[in-house]
Amino acid sequence: MAGTFSQIYIQYVFAVKNRQNLLSQSWRAEVFKYIAGIIKGKNQKPIIVNGVADHVHVFVGLKPSMSIADLVRDIKNNSSNYINAQKWVRGKFSWQEGYGAFSYAHSQIEDVYQYIANQEEHHRKKTFKEEYLEFLRRFEIDYNDQYLFDWID
Repeated sequence: MAGTFSQIYIQYVFAVKNRQNLLSQSWRAEVFKYIAGIIKGKNQKPIIVNGVADHVHVFVGLKPSMSIADLVRDIKNNSSNYINAQKWVRGKFSWQEGYGAFSYAHSQIEDVYQYIANQEEHHRKKTFKEEYLEFLRRFEIDYNDQYLFDWID
């Protein structure tokens, strides 16, 4: 019997609820490792997880047996439960509803990896809103402003 072989490369982008700067640098890397573990636990391929205090980029090699929506749901649910169990923030931590999902070719992996790896540097020059709207334009995604993230200007 012939097997099915594929690899789909997806970059997820999602934000902390109310765009609060809650992802403290002191424990952020631990959360990113935890997110990579969630992805591995779903038999998917974590390529890089990184972000800044108010949002995260997750780049994965996705098998077609897993839907884009199911993986991001599991990442957000499990990671918010983890952050709350660690009591790293006052009150209840949660992610904002919604996310961006952008697909890439195999030949783009290194560029996307470097972009995500350099988030701190990148956001010294560009706001999250500027970055996210640029993704939507570049990928020619129609959107309604009222359904975008809550922005902090």
